[in-house]
Amino acid sequence: MRKIRWGILATGGIAATFTEDLLTMPDAEVLAVGSRSVEAARRFADRYDIPRAYGSWAELAADADLDVVYVATPHSAHHAAAAACLDAGRAVLVEKPAALSAPQAEDLVARARSAGVLFVEAMWTRTLPAVRELTARIAAGDIGTPRVVSADFGLTGQFVPTHRLRDPALGGGALLDLGVYPVAFAQLVLGEPATVTATGTRTAEGVDETVGLLLSHDSGAVATLTCSIVADTPRVAAVSGDAGRIELDRGFFAPHGFRLYRGDQVEQVAAAPSGRGYVHEAAEVMRCLRTGETESALLPLADTLAVLRTLDAARAQLGVRYPAE
Repeated sequence: MRKIRWGILATGGIAATFTEDLLTMPDAEVLAVGSRSVEAARRFADRYDIPRAYGSWAELAADADLDVVYVATPHSAHHAAAAACLDAGRAVLVEKPAALSAPQAEDLVARARSAGVLFVEAMWTRTLPAVRELTARIAAGDIGTPRVVSADFGLTGQFVPTHRLRDPALGGGALLDLGVYPVAFAQLVLGEPATVTATGTRTAEGVDETVGLLLSHDSGAVATLTCSIVADTPRVAAVSGDAGRIELDRGFFAPHGFRLYRGDQVEQVAAAPSGRGYVHEAAEVMRCLRTGETESALLPLADTLAVLRTLDAARAQLGVRYPAE
């Protein structure tokens, strides 16, 4: 089986982690890396023994030997970087959220479909074994009809105003970096909500700091979600149905399993990820490339857009807008 040849666009922490997982996969080859400076690209290439290093996104996108490019820039550059690759005819796996807003993501989807190439958002949680088992159990009726979802993701640290979590120019704030996980998890189970109610606080720079969300559905189901860049929350999640519930421990977005409750019975379900967890989304992308699919059924673009519509609605209620929108 021919190896799938990857290009890595950006050289930060998530690019390094993803590359390290790719290097464990016998059917993947990391062929090139691109950055805004050739020096940064060469340092990254030397670190991981990558044959080609480019000092611009355009040069990386133009490399016809690449099967797919992984975009790992800050949120604010997702659209420009992914668009450059799609317009050059490259398949793209772009970090989440796929863009700053739903309209930006819709533009990327249109470019991908016009070029006839694969476009996938790197919502890696959905590809993990435990989450796939969770959705299978829910679909099988193990907890009845889901009625309530809860999830949170908050952290705290010494984030200076220019840090990506606080800088509006980089798409800062809790929602796009952390809140995307609870929202995506809730919508994986319940679908896109009918109404979004958001409350919260903003930083001095004008990005969302702590956010509470209530997502309401026509079925009567609700999701209560929180995210924060100033509070170390439990980072847990639960799905409650009319016949049972599922609970995920701290780090629900990268679970090694879950507990399924039905009355007094408790089942511990174990399903650990491989590597750092990114091999599963990479494997799905490579499967799609080998079968000629231009969209992943596991990571559908409709869900990418639906999550961003929810995040857009929340940001609008909080008064958060980015310069790049």
